Amino acid sequence: MNQTEEKELQPEELNTQTDAATQPDGAAAEENNPQDEPARELSPEEQMQQQLAERDEKIAAQQDQLLRQMAEFDNYRKRTLKEKAELIKNGGEKTITAILPVIDDFERALQNMKGESEEVSALREGVELIYHKLMKTLGQEGLQRIETHEADFNTDYHEAIALVPAPAEELKGRILDCVQTGYTLNDKVIRHAKVVVGQ
Repeated sequence: MNQTEEKELQPEELNTQTDAATQPDGAAAEENNPQDEPARELSPEEQMQQQLAERDEKIAAQQDQLLRQMAEFDNYRKRTLKEKAELIKNGGEKTITAILPVIDDFERALQNMKGESEEVSALREGVELIYHKLMKTLGQEGLQRIETHEADFNTDYHEAIALVPAPAEELKGRILDCVQTGYTLNDKVIRHAKVVVGQ
């Protein structure tokens, strides 16, 4: 019996050896490769921790996005309020700019009324009252004259229309004459003063 069993087993062993011999080397290596082993299933605790970590990341991202949107909205609100305040503050600029030529006419009329006769003197006094009242009203709205008398030339406020030799050394670079008065409205230049500068 033992010999017969041994004889029956011999062909199976041969088949096994033959199969092993016919398999390529890579196939044998793949069977022993640990990377092909199925991924280890996470325990319920590990799964819960992973889910919590993912949720924390989402919450952090949403909080960051919310903070950015709040900051953008706050900047927009401040910018809008500033623009609105500027609009209210300088809303009359167009109207006041249109009135400036009238003021120029007043100034020329006053200049031409310099005389000795009583009629001219009375007329001049009446025009001066009107002029000063108008300038006071506009001054309350923020209109101010740009001073030019012997002031240093400043391109922010003055526009040089002529350069003439200065009568004295200390007047070089200074304003010798003002051809047209300049004005600011709430510290914003709405018309540069046209001046003659000494050189």
